[in-house]
Amino acid sequence: MSEMSIDDIYAANDAARESFIQMVGSLSNDELNAELDGEKWPIVHVVEHVAMVEEGMSKICAKLLREAQAAGAGANGTQTVSENYTSRSREIVNMKLEAPERVRPSGEKPVAESLAKMEVNRAKLEDIRPMFEAYDSQSFKFPHPFFGDLSAIEWLTLIGEHEKRHLKQIESLLEKIRQ
Repeated sequence: MSEMSIDDIYAANDAARESFIQMVGSLSNDELNAELDGEKWPIVHVVEHVAMVEEGMSKICAKLLREAQAAGAGANGTQTVSENYTSRSREIVNMKLEAPERVRPSGEKPVAESLAKMEVNRAKLEDIRPMFEAYDSQSFKFPHPFFGDLSAIEWLTLIGEHEKRHLKQIESLLEKIRQ
């Protein structure tokens, strides 16, 4: 198990977000919309997907924390992610995954709209930050299609890791576009 503070997780997520926003903000319309042979999504679709996924993850975090609150389960002072989460995180790094239907981009959202949605999602995560500090973020679980049952703290950690994963994807796509 890996122990970390809520502040550390939020800071890591903020750093991932900043890198993601800087990258996406530096791209031209042609780069954002370039469709490449052998690639399912142009960058604009990747950004839409990230916004959709983060919206779902923030809702899951809030749900799990409300369950802890309703059960009267206070925080125990330490925040840990399970060994299962840690090992699956290492395993997934180089895997190509298929997004579930519910988080596949429509292809109809401009980047600005997806980025605005990401800002709304981040504000919602900030709103529930005090709940992470006050309630048990480890005991209540919600299933993830790859990781299995995850706790609120694991879902929160996954938000930044998901953005970093897709930042790497965008960098890879850009290499192909700029050849």
